[in-house]
Amino acid sequence: MSSVSLEESLALIKRGTDEITKEEELVEKLKQGRPLKIKAGFDPTAPDLHLGHTVLINKLKQFQDLGHEVIFLIGDFTGMIGDPTGKSATRPPLTLDDVARNAETYKEQVFKILDPAKTKVRFNSEWMGQMSAADMIRLAGQYTVARMLERDDFNKRYANEQSISIHEFLYPLVQGQDSVALEADVELGGTDQKFNLLMGRMLQKNAGQAPQVIITMPILEGLDGVQKMSKSLGNYVGVNDLPGEMYTKLLSMPDDLIARYFELLSFRPMEEVEALLQQIKEGRNPQEVKRELAEEIITRFHGKEAAEGAHKGAGNQVRLGEIPEDVKEVEVSAEGQAEIFAASLLRLAGLAANGAAAKDALGRGAVFVDGEKIAPDYRFLPGTTQIVQAGKKKIARVRIV
Repeated sequence: MSSVSLEESLALIKRGTDEITKEEELVEKLKQGRPLKIKAGFDPTAPDLHLGHTVLINKLKQFQDLGHEVIFLIGDFTGMIGDPTGKSATRPPLTLDDVARNAETYKEQVFKILDPAKTKVRFNSEWMGQMSAADMIRLAGQYTVARMLERDDFNKRYANEQSISIHEFLYPLVQGQDSVALEADVELGGTDQKFNLLMGRMLQKNAGQAPQVIITMPILEGLDGVQKMSKSLGNYVGVNDLPGEMYTKLLSMPDDLIARYFELLSFRPMEEVEALLQQIKEGRNPQEVKRELAEEIITRFHGKEAAEGAHKGAGNQVRLGEIPEDVKEVEVSAEGQAEIFAASLLRLAGLAANGAAAKDALGRGAVFVDGEKIAPDYRFLPGTTQIVQAGKKKIARVRIV
């Protein structure tokens, strides 16, 4: 177990959560000083994960870092039923081949966040596939149709006279039975999963187990800042997106999403996050802070080297002071002078539109020579060749003759 105090553990666990049911039970479980069984279930409905999915996986990582036992449950059995949560119509079930293929892809992606050596991957077909028809009838007998219809999505479909298949009623029961089979201490899920998570508590009580604590995580807004992150809406950042693509997408987010994304997607301590947000309030360019988040996330999924070069792959301009591989060469005549002032050289080399623009670039520290920032009074000597950059867009290998 981690040496972190109870108060620090609780603060980390509560970071970014929507609701904990019940927090006092969680405290009591943490006081036991044993690794808790932390369960999160994923139906392998699609092969690719996006950052919205990782909100929950990040919380698993935090529990893992605190020394608890993380169970990454792949719902290969429930995937063949089809989760009705939030659906306005019966969802087509997956085939066994679909489930197996998507499950393998899921594991590959989540282990970019979770430690595979400390993660138990389970499939709910291990116990559900062994259930007899009599077992399933006994499970179904633990809940009523009236209570099932209290669920918002079922209620709306029933009121609108849209069909609800009997097997859809089984989904939350099977998810709850997973918690019984695993003897889960804590289950994580999105806010839209609360009904299913509560089912686990009820079935555990019926089985004589201590009910699991449920922690719901918020649904992450997409890059549009309005609707939830979704591949179908095109407002997503995929876990398997190329580094440059990730970079471009994350820097395009609205400024008012910065705090939200840092809280739910960054592993930085909240003290650091709050310091960055304060810097924005004090005038720091929000794009610089977005870049820090982008580099952290790209490092997580692609490595540090990929993160450092992501802006190039994204087609973004060269950073100040950075020397690209292919630099155009420009020749400037000294016209018999012993030296050339920087402002004049920028204009003569076409790196500034005019003298005023050149002085402005120098004044704000945006001019670099061979990767080093220069002072406004810097002077160039004839017979030299140097790489000169003015701002992010203008760069050339300048030869002075």
